Amino acid sequence: MSLEVIEVQTSSSPAASVIWLHGLGADGNDFVPIVRELDLGGVLPIRFVFPHAPQIPVTINGGYVMRAWYDILGMEIVRREDAAGLRRSQALVEELIAGEKARGIAPERIVLAGFSQGCAMTLLTGLRHPERLAGLMCLSGYLPLAASTAAEASPANRDVPIFMAHGSQDPVIAMARSAESCKALVALGYSVEWHEYPMPHSVCQEEIADISSWLRRILPQ
Repeated sequence: MSLEVIEVQTSSSPAASVIWLHGLGADGNDFVPIVRELDLGGVLPIRFVFPHAPQIPVTINGGYVMRAWYDILGMEIVRREDAAGLRRSQALVEELIAGEKARGIAPERIVLAGFSQGCAMTLLTGLRHPERLAGLMCLSGYLPLAASTAAEASPANRDVPIFMAHGSQDPVIAMARSAESCKALVALGYSVEWHEYPMPHSVCQEEIADISSWLRRILPQ
């Protein structure tokens, strides 16, 4: 199964890629408008890839079928994780990375990014990817399958730049959950750039400005 994607390029000849994963119930269109707001003039030409997650029944929503990277079995998202669903989507994200490599983008110029469930998939896949990536952008989410991270992490991405951001007023995923994930990553030796904003489960202008600055730092000029 290959994912359908939306692509936005800042130039006709991209030299870097940002694979940006949406949250539960959304689709690839969700973050397309932000590309214009990032103000990335002077950075390498970038191809933004916005995939649509598979359509699956989501238990916490009464089994309603929607776009999701994995099932949410209940409010106890730490104790009851859909490990099989997470692994299936990990393979799909790896396909996206392979696709960018096949188009000539070196792994160290590929950024994995995600919001909410997409953030979880970014951490799950990026920390385990066998080649060094440019960075992991983790918005309003958490570290999934945390207990297996240390054993499964790839040495190639031990020093990968990680941008983590969360809203202090988030009613969907408590900021404490994300902060715990940040602490767990730091304890494993990762360098995490942490940001918090007075916002709900969303993205704000200050965050977009910080994302722009981070991308400018991790991607060559």
